[in-house]
Amino acid sequence: MPLRKDIWRPAIIAAPFEQIVARGSVAGLPCHWLPPMGSFRFLADPFGLWRDGLLHVFVETYDYRVRIGAIEVLSYDADFTLRDRALCLAEPWHLSYPQVFEAEGETWMLPEAHRSGGLTFYRAVDFPRRWEASHRVELDHVPVDATPLWHDGLWWLFYTSASREPDKMASLHISYAERLRGPWRPHPQNPVRVDNASARPGGTIRVIDGVPVLPVQDCSTTYGGAIGALRLPVLTPDRVECELGTRITAPPAFAPYVEGLHTLSAAGDVTLIDVKRTELSAHGLSIEVARHTRQRARKVMAALRG
Repeated sequence: MPLRKDIWRPAIIAAPFEQIVARGSVAGLPCHWLPPMGSFRFLADPFGLWRDGLLHVFVETYDYRVRIGAIEVLSYDADFTLRDRALCLAEPWHLSYPQVFEAEGETWMLPEAHRSGGLTFYRAVDFPRRWEASHRVELDHVPVDATPLWHDGLWWLFYTSASREPDKMASLHISYAERLRGPWRPHPQNPVRVDNASARPGGTIRVIDGVPVLPVQDCSTTYGGAIGALRLPVLTPDRVECELGTRITAPPAFAPYVEGLHTLSAAGDVTLIDVKRTELSAHGLSIEVARHTRQRARKVMAALRG
């Protein structure tokens, strides 16, 4: 029963991804915070897509009382004024990390959903609010935080493995395909990187000066403690080379949200991040006690019915 709770809050940084990676910091840049949530609730994992003059920010919405994340969309105008907000995707299993992108004539969402046992692409049927499951892909492992990239005539997916708990943070895998529907081929070097400080994806991958740069989470001391810029100067179906560069942390001015930064996602001329604080309180402990009590009661009732 964890006593400390991670509380995340996303923000829109008015600077492009490439600038932030080059300077290695978001300190001093114009920042527009997403709305705060209620007690022991948060928004996290922001990804954005501009359309018709609006920035649509897709986020995980999470409540510690329920512990099953869903996806919300918050729509902002060019002045970063919130114009609309809605729940846009929910499943019986936990959803987070909602990558949203345009490809092959469609708008896609690729949320993290390893508790479903696989990876599903969703297609927009009424952007940005309505999505439907399009297809499920099979990889060498059940993926965590799968992150797509079109590069050199191929689709690439970067993800960690859900096979073991430590691998979720530390075991980076890659697969590639000619089309989003696959078939997807695991890279022969998998896992291409094993390091809990620089393996788990944490945002959109961008090509800078011809080199893909993947944001990766530093989980060496705490989950999502910082973002590293993992360069991939060699990325072919036969060979991968990785170089870890910039490490980006939450600046002191973001207090109390200074204990982690675990998303760096590009959206045109702005970049989306999230930062965290942790909370330890009697209220948080009471939420855990109540949740475990409900779980035990359900198990007892199931046993009695059986």
